[in-house]
This record gives sequence, C-alpha cells and structure tokens, in this order.
Amino acid sequence: MTTSALTRSEKSGQAGDKVFSRASMGAGILILATLFAVALFLFIQALPVFEADPADISGGEGFFSYIWPIVIGTVIAAAIAILLATPIGIGVALFISHYAPRRFAAGLGYLVDLLAAIPSVIYGAWGYMVLAPALVPAYEWLAENLGFIPLFEGPASQTGKTILTAGIVLAVMVLPIITSLSREIFLQTPSLHEEAALALGATRWEMISMAVLPFARPGIISAVMLGLGRALGETMAVALVLSTGSLIPSLIKTGNQTIAAEIALNFPEAFGLRLAELIAAGLVLFVITLAVNMIARWIIARHKEFSGAN
Repeated sequence: MTTSALTRSEKSGQAGDKVFSRASMGAGILILATLFAVALFLFIQALPVFEADPADISGGEGFFSYIWPIVIGTVIAAAIAILLATPIGIGVALFISHYAPRRFAAGLGYLVDLLAAIPSVIYGAWGYMVLAPALVPAYEWLAENLGFIPLFEGPASQTGKTILTAGIVLAVMVLPIITSLSREIFLQTPSLHEEAALALGATRWEMISMAVLPFARPGIISAVMLGLGRALGETMAVALVLSTGSLIPSLIKTGNQTIAAEIALNFPEAFGLRLAELIAAGLVLFVITLAVNMIARWIIARHKEFSGAN
C-alpha cells in the first residue's frame, strides 16, 4: 500500500472516530436533557402542593404527613424484595456458572432470562389469585406464635393481601434481574484467578469466595441496585396484591401503601390539587430512585480495586 493510500485510510479512520465520538456525546447529552426535563416537569406540576394550605392536602395535615406513610411503605416492600431475592439470585447465579453441567446450565439460564420478560401484571395476577390465599395459613401461624413481635402482630389478613405478600411478589420479579447480571459477572472472572486458587489447594467454594466473589462484587452491587430500582417503581403487581390502608408496623395485617401503587390507583380520577399531590409523590419517588443510583455508583467506585477496574 502506498503512502498516499495509508494517509487517506488514516484520515478516514480519524473522521469516523470524530463522528462516533460526537454521536456518543450527543446521546449522553440527550439523556441528561431528558432527565432534567422530567425532573423540571414534575417540580413545576407539584408546586401547587407546596403552596397550598396544609388543611387542603389529603389527610388534612400537610404534604409531609401525606407522603411519609407511602414512602415508608415503598421502602418496606422494596426492602423485603431485596432481602429475599439477593441471596437466592446470587446462589442461582453461582450454581449456573460454576456448579451445573454446561447443557443444564444453558437451559436454566434461558429460563431465568425468560422470567424477566413476563409482564408485571401477570405477576400481580398470580400473586392475587394464587400466592395471597396460599399465605393466609402462614400468616395466621405467625400471628398466633410470633404475634408479640410488632412485625407479625395480628389479626392476620384473611385475604393475604399484605405488604409482605407484595414484597414476595416483588422478590420474584427482581430475582431474574439479579440472577442474570450476577451470572454474567461470575462467568467473566479471569480463569487464571480461579486456577491459581485451585492450585493452592482451595476447594471449589474456597475458590469462589477468594477469586469469584471479590472480582464480581461491583457487578453484584449493580445487579442488586438495578433490582431495587425495579422494586421501588413497580406499580401494577403491588396494586393487585396489596389492600391499601394506613401505615402500620405489622407485615401480615391489611394496610400500608407504596408511592407507585398510590399514583396508579388514583391518577385516572384525580384533578386539581389532588392531581398535583400525585405528581409530587412521583417527584419524591424520582428523587428516591436517583439517590439509590447515586449511592450505588459511590459503593461501586469504592470497590473498583476488587475487580481490577481502572
């Protein structure tokens, strides 16, 4: 190839790099602009709530008294989901990546990925028609034997539509997210790290604990936080399996509510100040989700050294 041809090729490559760089920058700016526009819209539409007389807000005691119970309900449901789904998801991911035979692991991986594609309303219908009635005897047993603990104080719901049921349904929904992402991270562990641990006489579990889990820690955190974001914002599944009510400490009584379900159930008929209340609730949920993602990024940045990231 001649010098002139090389020069043209280099110029073409540089032009392509510039186009790709500018397109990538434009896409990033567009995402930030969209995020800012959503936040600005929510803030402007929610302003009447902050300027209104507290007596005119639902509950008659101001916006804080209205939003606080459903914020707590949202956090409780999401916390239950993450506490249940995280150990199971990581365990299933480890089984697929390091224990199961290759053919079986591939099929199980496809099945887990398929669970993530099921619409949330299907999970909600399953929770309402199958899971909630099946949990009633368990709730009655908890109320009878552990009722001295505020979390299991009775009388238990006779429909099974409680915040604990909603949390279990959310756990099933976020399980494929945590499992799929964790599995991919586990499979990316450098084979030299694993082989070195085994060469030192480590068992398979010791190898996983010394080589795989430290390498995958930032990815696991990302998977859990992504699942948490799904749990915080889930609407229809929670609306179907939760009998709403005032904020209570018991997980097996009828009561509690989440922000997303509150908006979904009341938005179609809302107008005026009530509509502004729901938009303000959406703004609070937006801020919570943004805070969760920022905390996740901070945690991941602190643990970069475990994965060898630069």
